[in-house]
Amino acid sequence: MRNPAQNGQLALLLEVAGTPKPGNVDRHRDYDHLRFEHFLTGAVGASPGLRAAADGVPIGDAFESAVEGMSGQSGGNTQFGALLVTVPLVRAAASDRLTPEGVTAVVEATTVEDACAFYTSFEHVDVAVDDPPEEIDALDVRRGATATDALRERGLTLYDVMALSADRDGVADEWCSGFERSFEAAGWLLDDEGPIYRRASRTFLRLLAAEPDTFVITRNGEAAAEEATRRARAVLDGETDAEALAEEFVARDINPGTTADITAGALFIALERGLEV
Repeated sequence: MRNPAQNGQLALLLEVAGTPKPGNVDRHRDYDHLRFEHFLTGAVGASPGLRAAADGVPIGDAFESAVEGMSGQSGGNTQFGALLVTVPLVRAAASDRLTPEGVTAVVEATTVEDACAFYTSFEHVDVAVDDPPEEIDALDVRRGATATDALRERGLTLYDVMALSADRDGVADEWCSGFERSFEAAGWLLDDEGPIYRRASRTFLRLLAAEPDTFVITRNGEAAAEEATRRARAVLDGETDAEALAEEFVARDINPGTTADITAGALFIALERGLEV
């Protein structure tokens, strides 16, 4: 029987194996410098951090360890956001609290030092993020460890940091909403039938069809994000071919990465709740 840390790693692997996931690396599609093999290696590298989360190491330290391990491949950022979703879920599952209320208690209990470790994790890998509002420029995550003095001066926990971004970042919003979308999508996976790679694809498309992907907004703009959502709905309605859309979005570099991150979280929850592999 797998433990939560093992299911966390398996969720990362099953997420990237899901296909078709328009715009994402999957078992059939690569980008020029970011490939399927990089995601597999990243998932393996993240395992010490996932074990740390399950063993009770502070969330920030466990997350930084996972990111540092994930970065040990030549592709760059593969699963930063997915780990930001799965690490607190692993902690909740390891303490028999894998419910919206339980994981909310986990993230609300984070500390200033957790926030500092989160910022330090940005020194391990490049992550595409929006410019912060001018009034919190000192808290720009791209400052990495140099921002820790500002975090300590303001007494901001990691949960507080997520709350500052929840209105413009889908993963931060998960932290502040009881991981609502992850739990809902886990139900879809459990209710679905067939190979998990197809269930993951359908779950990804349902999530993307429900609301614009914030990573696409950051990299490509709101119009592209709205288009991606509209066209995901067209796939679900049988009006567009998912494989063709996947090829097109890869060619146009429209990558709904936040949707993939939440899909990974959903896969973890579903595995913990009995999804058979």
